[in-house]
Amino acid sequence: MQQTGTDAGMITWVYCKDLEEAARFYGDVLELPLWRDAGAARIYQAGDQALIGVCREFENRRANPEGSMITLLREDVDGWHSRLQAKGATLHGAPEKIEQFGIYSFFCEDPNGYVIEVQKFL
Repeated sequence: MQQTGTDAGMITWVYCKDLEEAARFYGDVLELPLWRDAGAARIYQAGDQALIGVCREFENRRANPEGSMITLLREDVDGWHSRLQAKGATLHGAPEKIEQFGIYSFFCEDPNGYVIEVQKFL
């Protein structure tokens, strides 16, 4: 991802108690490329203009996964499910077709309880 200015993309932030554990999940399990290591935070590239920032809890910024979800758009949903299963990720069932939304997806969870959906549009 090339930096082209402040309005060229987005970062979704998730907070964690253990940065190394979270970094292993986003970097090693999800295999997202590390875009920037800022010490107390790591930013991973999730797509062309989409980033996920993982940051240690501080001040009033706490891990609060309730009501949030990150969706990764990927063509090979079944392959992703197999890889994440082999890496011991916390999965919530097998991939399913959801007719109402015209998608095929499955859900997993990061070490702090944030829900990650791996999805493709049909």
